Amino acid sequence: MIKIKNLKKVYKTGSICVEALKNINLQIQEREFVSIMGPSGSGKSTLMNILGCLDKPTEGIYELDGESVQNMNDNELAVIRNKKIGFIFQSFNLIPRISALKNVELPMIYAGVSAKERKERAIEALERVGLKERMNHNPNELSGGQGQRVAIARSLVNDPSVIFADEPTGNLDTKSGNEIMGIFQQLNEEGVTIIMVTHEPDIAQHTKRMIVCRDGEIIEDTPVKEQIIINKQGEII
Repeated sequence: MIKIKNLKKVYKTGSICVEALKNINLQIQEREFVSIMGPSGSGKSTLMNILGCLDKPTEGIYELDGESVQNMNDNELAVIRNKKIGFIFQSFNLIPRISALKNVELPMIYAGVSAKERKERAIEALERVGLKERMNHNPNELSGGQGQRVAIARSLVNDPSVIFADEPTGNLDTKSGNEIMGIFQQLNEEGVTIIMVTHEPDIAQHTKRMIVCRDGEIIEDTPVKEQIIINKQGEII
């Protein structure tokens, strides 16, 4: 699904060049559940932005679903993001004045989906994350964990090839965080490919493969040996 070859990212500030990523070679298969870790400044967020088509590499090849994206213009990248990618953020990025249902419908508006189909697909997505009964509540009427579930539902509605989650449990307590990781595990078992950035080793332990970045390079890429499994009640099995 994802193929990165000899990828490099350089940021220029005046006469100063900062090499954020160098010599990145990476492949991620369909149906994987991958965590990307590393300290601040390691390059993990830059890598996530490039993988999510939010930024372009300075050099190298990036193929998503067999399609080369590294030389696409902004409009072409926007189409790729809308059709192939779902995003989940630490801060949820929900619109406060509209219901959970309307928040989940938003990506489909940009995709040109009819109102009837938008509502049907949004309800189905909220049901997948266990939040159908709260679909008419606004974000300020939901707990943090429920807000993140809405964000997950929103990421699913266009049936993306891959979901990118950036510190998805960072603003949540331990119980809510475990519940969210349990949802990710269930979605992954259903065939959803998930790539998650986290700085928390115990959260990464819920995934199946761990990639560690340092100083702009991948220094470790290994299967998770003792995966933490969460049941539907958010409890560790």
